[in-house]
Amino acid sequence: MSKDFFPLKPPVNPTIYGYLDRGYPGYIKIGYTSTSVEERVRAQYPTLRPNDVPYRIVIEESAYRKDGSIFYDHDVHKELERRGIIRARDKDNKPTEWFQFDESNPYEIGKFLNAIHAVKNGKLHIENRIHDFKMRPEQQEAVDKTVALFKKWEKEYPNQKPHFLWNAKMRFGKTFTTYELAKKMGFKRILILTFKPAVESSWEEDLNTHLDFEGWQFVSRHTELTGEQCDKNRPIVCFGSFQDYLGLKDGMIKPKNEWVHTTNWDLVVFDEYHFGAWRDSAKELFEKDELDKDVTNKLFTENQSESDIEQIMPITTSYYLYLSGTPFRAIANGEFMEEQIYNWTYSD
Repeated sequence: MSKDFFPLKPPVNPTIYGYLDRGYPGYIKIGYTSTSVEERVRAQYPTLRPNDVPYRIVIEESAYRKDGSIFYDHDVHKELERRGIIRARDKDNKPTEWFQFDESNPYEIGKFLNAIHAVKNGKLHIENRIHDFKMRPEQQEAVDKTVALFKKWEKEYPNQKPHFLWNAKMRFGKTFTTYELAKKMGFKRILILTFKPAVESSWEEDLNTHLDFEGWQFVSRHTELTGEQCDKNRPIVCFGSFQDYLGLKDGMIKPKNEWVHTTNWDLVVFDEYHFGAWRDSAKELFEKDELDKDVTNKLFTENQSESDIEQIMPITTSYYLYLSGTPFRAIANGEFMEEQIYNWTYSD
């Protein structure tokens, strides 16, 4: 019998896709297809020349749920809107398939993958995590060396708070590795302080997108979640700037920051330590706000060291971790002993 009587059906491959269009910067289109994503997207440009490709496909995710059912792009659109991602509208004010997208943010794609995975797994109101990678050998080494020093210090110097320096260049993964250190030590209260508030996004994204930190809570001046609202039975990571947490209102600690000063932190992390309190550029950041003058004057002394910072800061903790890519002054001044430093460079 001829096979022509039973023609083969084209393969069905339900997929949620997303692509960027150079003619529509700042937006991503989220769609659905049951065939090839490349064919589906190119079909939306019927007048293209063969070598003219104005689009870039950045998302291809299966639209099958675990139970074998299929979800569609409109399901994802609803979830994206629920998460507050702005949806473009046409001239008649009808919603389109385009959503705001910041190409300059390396973590932006994660927002969309989170929404797709939430729809796929039926966890529309539960944060979905997309990363489960493990520490690289050098990251594991940094954690192991720090844990060993912390435990040794507790026994030999019970009245002194141990501190450790990670002298590591960019791309080492200091934020992720810091969280792994906190997890290894069983820390529940982690405070990250910096002179460069712009690094907040990397701290928040690493915590909220990795499976290792499921249930951890991130708090900053930009989050809806506040310290008072946190579940005290789960780990809390608080991110802030020296400027904010040393800032005063009517001569008193800002009410919104009182909980930071009254919390007994397990670990205080000084990020971008090389930016340093002794730098004029850092000092300028303080001149805009009402601050504790006694504290800030001490922070800017010429010979200020890490031990001075620990004594001056009106915050209590059990351990200190310093992160820097260029801690030349701290090392030259002998602020850290050799056993208190982990070094990593590009050559490593």
